[in-house]
Amino acid sequence: MNKDKRIQILTRLRDDNPNPETELNFATPFELLVAVTLSAQATDVGVNKATDKLFPVANTPQGILDLGLETFKDYIKTIGLYNSKANNVYKACQILIEKHSDLDLEAGEIPESREALEALPGVGRKTANVVLNTIFGWPTMAVDTHIFRWANRTKFAMGKDVVAVENKLVKVIPKEFIVDAHHWFILHGRYICTARKPRCGACLIEDLCEFKEKTEIA
Repeated sequence: MNKDKRIQILTRLRDDNPNPETELNFATPFELLVAVTLSAQATDVGVNKATDKLFPVANTPQGILDLGLETFKDYIKTIGLYNSKANNVYKACQILIEKHSDLDLEAGEIPESREALEALPGVGRKTANVVLNTIFGWPTMAVDTHIFRWANRTKFAMGKDVVAVENKLVKVIPKEFIVDAHHWFILHGRYICTARKPRCGACLIEDLCEFKEKTEIA
């Protein structure tokens, strides 16, 4: 795909949704960090159902630790892989308290550092990218299954794995679009360019997309 076509795609996505936001519910950076950690292999809707009950009770590292691990697990037990996720978040809370006393943790602050974020249990590159982008406005690209599929299918940025696609996207997306691009792509992949039957008939970039097996599904 050439540069001109990519810019047309980005322009249309921006015009359609000029202020895109994550579908995860959060009020502080720490809440987003927890929500994204819990969202691995789970839906945002499912995570929101759990955190909507959790955050009013405990939305700081100390608050979650005060719950105790087993009670914390009860709050998120409807989420897939909740046992391992609970253990990771609990340990991450301990690390934040032990190593980041310079931050106002009670106000929900988290470190603005990829290294510090990825040092937390359960926080990989994708989660760090989401947080750095959404909270701090970094020009990062968090490639999940939706974006990986969308980028390869449209031929916007092809790659054999998520890191390759991430690197290509960051390279080819102009600065004016990069901060919001992650949100546009994930929403498009989640609701329009779906896995089994893409809704090409309802796609605002269908004429620009280079996918050869387009459908008429709206």
